[in-house]
Amino acid sequence: MEKQAWAKPFIYTCNVLGNESDFFSSALQFELGMKLIEKERLMMEIADKVILSEAVFTGLENEARPAALAIKGNKILAVGAKEEILSYIGPETREYHFGNQLIMPGFHDAHLHLMLGSLFTHASVDLSDARSSEEVAILVKQFADERPEDEWIFGYGWDQTKWGVKEFPNRFLLDKAISDRPVILFHAEGHYTWVNSKALQVSGVTKKTTNPDYGVIEKDNKGELTGILIETATNLVADIALALPEEKQRELFEAFLKQAARLGVTSVNDLYASSFDRLKNLNMYHEYDKAGKLTTRIHLYPALSGNIEEAKVMRDKYRSEKLKFTGLKQFIDGVVTGHTAYMLDPYLDRPKTKGDPAFPEETIRNWVLTADREGFQIRFHAIGDGAVRLGLDLFEEAQRINGIRDSRHALEHIEVIHPTDIPRFKEIGVIPSVQPSHLALMPKESHTLRVGKEKDPYTYLCRTLKDAVDHIAFGTDYPITTLNPFKEIYYAVTRLDFTGESKWNKKEQVTLADAIRAYTQGAAYSSFRENELGTLEKGKLADIIVLDCNLFDISVDQIPTIQVELTMMDGKVIYTNSANQ
Repeated sequence: MEKQAWAKPFIYTCNVLGNESDFFSSALQFELGMKLIEKERLMMEIADKVILSEAVFTGLENEARPAALAIKGNKILAVGAKEEILSYIGPETREYHFGNQLIMPGFHDAHLHLMLGSLFTHASVDLSDARSSEEVAILVKQFADERPEDEWIFGYGWDQTKWGVKEFPNRFLLDKAISDRPVILFHAEGHYTWVNSKALQVSGVTKKTTNPDYGVIEKDNKGELTGILIETATNLVADIALALPEEKQRELFEAFLKQAARLGVTSVNDLYASSFDRLKNLNMYHEYDKAGKLTTRIHLYPALSGNIEEAKVMRDKYRSEKLKFTGLKQFIDGVVTGHTAYMLDPYLDRPKTKGDPAFPEETIRNWVLTADREGFQIRFHAIGDGAVRLGLDLFEEAQRINGIRDSRHALEHIEVIHPTDIPRFKEIGVIPSVQPSHLALMPKESHTLRVGKEKDPYTYLCRTLKDAVDHIAFGTDYPITTLNPFKEIYYAVTRLDFTGESKWNKKEQVTLADAIRAYTQGAAYSSFRENELGTLEKGKLADIIVLDCNLFDISVDQIPTIQVELTMMDGKVIYTNSANQ
């Protein structure tokens, strides 16, 4: 039998002192042998890096404590008191001392749209601060003038509910600003767009074009196109606008990787986003992965569409530690502001509708039962209380028909929920995946004037859902909100609304520790990675970040201003904000 390297001192001692019986007859000699064995063992576990701080949040406790971490290769070798980690330091070990700056697991964004977010962040005009359609037009013209070579002009973040005139704008205002190039402006919630006449012309959309399923090409009372495209009608223009050349796609992808590293985001769930997925180039992702150039772990969630054989191929193809097919995603409904969220009760301002599911219920049902039977995880966009109930009903039926397994199906957003559906998440084993900053996207009245104040206590729940389940996941829905994790944490612990002055459902505040866990451990669990990611423990992948302060020592108001000092992914330092690191 081949002898292990660590046993060599034991064998050596036996040879020097005599046969094995002589050796074991002496307690002193045995102790000497064991010390030599331990010394040799430790020699084999010298860390590549050791990081130390007075504030380490492992995710296993509710507060930070003094500790050190030893890292070897791409994994955490040990976590413990500084004195315990000293033995892992060798002559080649790189030491990082961070005083009282917080060391914690890398953030895992449980819900985003990677390429669309990068397009909005790096190649579009931000319209979120505009307070009128006229101001939007001015900003778009300024942006277009600065980019004369751009074939399309992109913008995002406009929201008529923030304006003095709370009505949809029209294409003619945009035409006055820019008429020679197509313009497409995505709403803050991402479920409708505002385009100019050139965009309609290039896309072949006319007043004779019929509405697609679950979409509306808005027209005025004279039957003329307004330039507003709702839900799937956006695809008529977006499919053409987003067909970017591969060189531009690479530029946006690399910009995202750099941004994620700077913000301490080491893992993401890249979810299907309807026509916006035209931007997603999985072959490019795969190429970067094979070349060792991925600095963010990407968990893929393409469309749940009934094409189960294609999904199986993707599941087999993308299965590395950094690029992993994880499940399927689809929309059950839209958004409250557009009256497309599927509600249990009629809208107050449109009593003839409760909204509708994005697909016929029988179609969604067949998709769910088939995908679940084949072992796929499913995530559903579900904003209205009707959509949430339908999602839970479908998952429950899948269990009844296909049997109970560790499916970890998830519902995304959950902006409004009926109280009787809250305990069903744990009963069925469904993960709530929420984005805390969504509650501050727009005025509270955007919801209350449509669904009623009596539903306020069950709107944008956070603490209640966390307490109701074993695991809750946080994300951003980037680019609907910023990729910055500290903004999400800020809204999770404060519940401040759009005004920044009052709190929406104050009882839904969560603790700082719980917010961080939802953004690390909870998100990792939602992607079946809790044994590798989400906490700082021996044997887990070394995805670790260091902040510029101790998050647990500062005031809540300072949370949005926090910077990441260092980001480590897979044991490699991929970002540092300090010249001396």
